Amino acid sequence: MPADCDNLPVCPLCARPIPPDAPQSLHHLVPKLRGGKGGPVVLLHHICHREIHATLTESELARDYASIAALRAHPRLAKFIAWVVRRPPEFDSKVPGRRRKGRR
Repeated sequence: MPADCDNLPVCPLCARPIPPDAPQSLHHLVPKLRGGKGGPVVLLHHICHREIHATLTESELARDYASIAALRAHPRLAKFIAWVVRRPPEFDSKVPGRRRKGRR
C-alpha cells in the first residue's frame, strides 16, 4: 500500500483506506427510521455500505447489528469482507439487487 494511504480515513468494515476519489458514504449505525437520527455514523466505502443494506433489513440493523463488530460477525458480510479486502481501496462495483431472504 502506498505511503500516502497513511493519512486517509479507514473503512471500519473492511479496514481498507478510503481515498478521496473513492465512492464513500456515511452509515447510521442505528437506521434513521429506527431511532438513529442524530446517532453515531461511520464513513464507509460505498460498496461496503451497499452490501450492508443488501444483506440486512432496517429492523435487523437496529435490533442486532448496530455496531461494526456485529456487522463484521455476520456470516454473509464476513464473506464479503474477505472478498473485498483483496481489491484496491478505490474499487467499486455494483451490488446485485435485493438479496434478503423473505423480502417482497
